[in-house]
Amino acid sequence: MADEESKGSPKKASVIATYLSRIRAFSHNARLYLVSEAVYGIATGIFQLLFNFYVLSLGYNEAVLGNMVTARSMTSLILALPMGFMINRIGRRNAIVLSYAGFAVSVAFMLLFPGNIMFLAMNILQGIAQSLGGVAMGPFLMDNSHEEERTYLFSLSSGMRMTAVSIGQWIGGYLPTWFALRLAIGAMDTQAYSLSLWTVGLSGLLSVVPMLLVVNKTNEGARGSLFAPLSFIRKNPGKFEKLILPSLITSVGAGLIMPFMNVFFRTVHHQSDTSIGTYFAWGSLAMGIGLIIAPALAERFGKIEVVVVSQALSIPFLVLLGFSPWFGIVLVAYYMRTMLMNMSSPIYSTFVMEQVDPESRGMLASLTSMAWNFGWALSPTISGYLQVRHGFGPPFMLTILLYSVAIAMYYFWFQRPLKKNPVQLSEGNSGL
Repeated sequence: MADEESKGSPKKASVIATYLSRIRAFSHNARLYLVSEAVYGIATGIFQLLFNFYVLSLGYNEAVLGNMVTARSMTSLILALPMGFMINRIGRRNAIVLSYAGFAVSVAFMLLFPGNIMFLAMNILQGIAQSLGGVAMGPFLMDNSHEEERTYLFSLSSGMRMTAVSIGQWIGGYLPTWFALRLAIGAMDTQAYSLSLWTVGLSGLLSVVPMLLVVNKTNEGARGSLFAPLSFIRKNPGKFEKLILPSLITSVGAGLIMPFMNVFFRTVHHQSDTSIGTYFAWGSLAMGIGLIIAPALAERFGKIEVVVVSQALSIPFLVLLGFSPWFGIVLVAYYMRTMLMNMSSPIYSTFVMEQVDPESRGMLASLTSMAWNFGWALSPTISGYLQVRHGFGPPFMLTILLYSVAIAMYYFWFQRPLKKNPVQLSEGNSGL
């Protein structure tokens, strides 16, 4: 037994030492980005928890919430491709700065001038900001990392964001009560939500500061011909489609339930705002833990293997989340599903970026963003109307089906071919 322990300890120490060495290899720009992402994550955590409640407190229903998500995502969908070319002109750093600032401004205007038209207009602005940031993030991290630490940077970036979101959601759960006590109003009063959401706008502006210190760096390959991505697609028929389609299917499923999880906890399981904030915080923390451990798993077992296995394991927990009558089981299922389904996201993003040449990364990031936003543009409106008429059952069933289809695509298009021919999907290889 002692010999076995002595053999196991160096291995464990080696894993930790490897992880720390990868983090120490992060560039100065990457570190500044992580700080900015953490501040922005706190802002979005508060927003995700409270904004739906703010709109409902004004007398609107779930269908209106769905329309706003659709407006935001449809804008991101339409603009994603031109944004891929734009970020190469203005720089990835500048695109991220504009993204964060646009989000902060949109929140401020929705609080100053609440109303259906303003909500739709500012969600369109958020869609523009979301498109800028979403398209720029992957190429920015690729430009500011090397192959050795790249998977760790992608995963730690997502993990820190989710941890920050959990902090924001935890804070957001208490903010309405804190303002209500000081103003002698109800914790579910519109004014309590409005004052709480002002912290989102301020935090969003603060997140810009670290990014302004980043040295604007663009991969020289990204300055190539405007038609270089089209040349790559012509030489590799079907490759972009296979890389993007699973994300599209997943996004359609996610858009059916994820924008409404706070409403699900309140209406189906009768939880308070403070409790929901705490659940969201722990859920985001669980996601952050999964994202942080993901690169070590990917390094040991392979990127696409981690994607397939983690997402497949999440399906039973999604079933329990949507259909269990016992809230304790629902809560455990929520944490497990959140961690397992999301831990693979940065791993797959890294995998996708490594499959194309530098000149094509901007377009691939744009198309991936379009695929993701297509689902979120389409699904929330459908889900909102289904909820009004039939409750949460049909949206959950559709999500389970769509997630299962996407997992099958990952397996048959990537994992199984990789088992047969390990060189076929090697990093940076242009073959599929």
